[in-house]
Amino acid sequence: MQATKSHVIKGETVMVIAGKDKNKTGKVIQFMPKKNCIIVEGLNIVKRHVKARGNEPGGIKEKEAALHISNVMPFCSKCAKPVRAKKTVLENGDKMRICGKCGNSLEKE
Repeated sequence: MQATKSHVIKGETVMVIAGKDKNKTGKVIQFMPKKNCIIVEGLNIVKRHVKARGNEPGGIKEKEAALHISNVMPFCSKCAKPVRAKKTVLENGDKMRICGKCGNSLEKE
């Protein structure tokens, strides 16, 4: 697989648009460009059986699993909807991502 550019970035708030966690929002905590996947905080929770290691006890642990990048969209806090991101150039030459509907900034808080 070849890594591609992404419409979401690490630390950004996204909304899931497909799957078991549809319409839930969360913050991107990891981005895996080679797999085109992301891990979103508190979403797509799976249970894993873990063996005991040293002082760490074994048992059934819950953790976040990867979501495909096509199943999420950036979330605009002003619109309260998932939106497409547009890129714009500011007067000082900096590039910024904005909401395609209202023009609100999508940069990380």
